[in-house]
Amino acid sequence: MKSPVHRCRDVEHGRRQAGDRAGVSCLQPEQRIPISKDVITSSSASAMWFIRDACGIVCAIITWLLVLYAEFVVLFVMLLPSKNLTYSIVNGALFNFLAFLAIASHLRAMCTDPGAVPKGNATKEYIESLQLKPGQVVYKCPKCCSIKPDRAHHCSVCKRCIRKMDHHCPWVNNCVGENNQKYFVLFTMYIALISLHALVMVVFHFLYCFEDDWTKCSSFSPPATVILLIFLCFEGLLFLIFTSVMFGTQIHSICTDETGIEQLKKEERRWAKKTKWMNMRAVFGHPFSLLWFSPFSTPDHGKAETYQYVV
Repeated sequence: MKSPVHRCRDVEHGRRQAGDRAGVSCLQPEQRIPISKDVITSSSASAMWFIRDACGIVCAIITWLLVLYAEFVVLFVMLLPSKNLTYSIVNGALFNFLAFLAIASHLRAMCTDPGAVPKGNATKEYIESLQLKPGQVVYKCPKCCSIKPDRAHHCSVCKRCIRKMDHHCPWVNNCVGENNQKYFVLFTMYIALISLHALVMVVFHFLYCFEDDWTKCSSFSPPATVILLIFLCFEGLLFLIFTSVMFGTQIHSICTDETGIEQLKKEERRWAKKTKWMNMRAVFGHPFSLLWFSPFSTPDHGKAETYQYVV
């Protein structure tokens, strides 16, 4: 008796694979039935994840150095020389708390498996072991030879297929995908907040120094103080704009349940449409709580659910 018929679809190149190549029969089904993503899941989901990409590593180090520079200027140029102890303590505690959350979010976004599917598992033996029913669909990537669920795309940097891949971000040296999108959103939000906070403190410090003696408003010389503040102002303004835009686009992408790649390629929607609130809960966890804003909380990403498609 013949094994259940299913179809292998080359998503990246848009061509059908012949049955003798894939090792299975490849026919055109009348109905597209999805396979649960729990069947095709990453074996490294709980393991340490790190992409060995030189450009990404350099960008990540630059990110940390920029945050450290902001810390240095805020603490040693503006807050410690201040005569107002309450002002220094409150702003110092707030800035350091937000900076800590930003770095933690960055590390979680960088070291979390974004949703990679097993590499090289598109073999005849493995496909037959799935015991597919007639009409079921599997997808094969010709670049990493993996079976992947729908809405997964191949990343040339990670060299893997990533579930719900939005884009590859060199600043976090990782793809933004199903498993780490929350941390990337939190990273952009906290960087935007510390940038805004630093800009406000720079403005107040300039006003304070103009009214008072420049030699008394900082432990550094006046020229050095001005240069350090101008660089911090430029850095804060640049990253406030950049991360605010990224934060907005990510929230929009989550609410519409359409990744950046899907929007760019204008891919046809083959998954069930859900409310914006349901999409937010799928990324940040449910129900709503302060854990949404914590980079140390791991949401379930709707693992109990399966992808649904429009027939």
